[in-house]
Amino acid sequence: MIFVYLGIMLAQYLADTFYNKQQELLMKKTITTMVITSLLSASAISFQASATEGLSANFAATNNYLWRGLEQTGGDVAISGGIDYAASSGFYAGTWVSNASWGDMKTELDLYLGFGGDINANFSYDVGYIYFAYPDSIADKNAFSEIYASISTGGFTFGLAVLADSEGGGDGAEFGDSLYANIDYALTLANDAEVAFHLGNYSGDFSTDSTDIGVSISKDGFTFGVSKTDYDDGMDSDDMKFYLAYSIDIDL
Repeated sequence: MIFVYLGIMLAQYLADTFYNKQQELLMKKTITTMVITSLLSASAISFQASATEGLSANFAATNNYLWRGLEQTGGDVAISGGIDYAASSGFYAGTWVSNASWGDMKTELDLYLGFGGDINANFSYDVGYIYFAYPDSIADKNAFSEIYASISTGGFTFGLAVLADSEGGGDGAEFGDSLYANIDYALTLANDAEVAFHLGNYSGDFSTDSTDIGVSISKDGFTFGVSKTDYDDGMDSDDMKFYLAYSIDIDL
């Protein structure tokens, strides 16, 4: 009988020891999980705090950089990128840079700021200032700036840009010496692709009088378009130019 009793006591001791070990392991696992969860939560909060609301970046590539129907890279590839800040109040500011190839410059750097918002349920507006700089230009007289404004409604945008100043100075390069007016219309198709139509007119002593028309289709960052420019002074009109571009936007 004493051996049976001792066996029972030993079995009870082993069972209690095993149970206590299991409880200890379970407690350690629970504490470890709580610590990891806390660290992950703190990291998430820290990451969110480091992000700047309204700050974004953009990158793009195209086989032909066109501006108001005029080639800016001589028909060659252009790589561009920029950083923008947009506040909930409607204020925005940004910078954009691209390679360029006309005159003696190889780089274009744009700086801009403006204000936009809704007038009512049907109309919105945008007003701003933009400075076109060419930092590697030897002549150092190609930079200029414009004041622009636009009204949008029902897919239509009516815009106007006026020369504000030019580094070249002199007659034909002062405030109001050039004017660019445009009408654009965009609609979204059933497959979420966007089709855009453009008509613009460039006039004044600072610019070459011309009219450009274009149409493009965009989806998932890709844009395919065609553009044609007619000159008002008897110069031969440009042939139609086709371009393909890809762009991405990144929230910072």
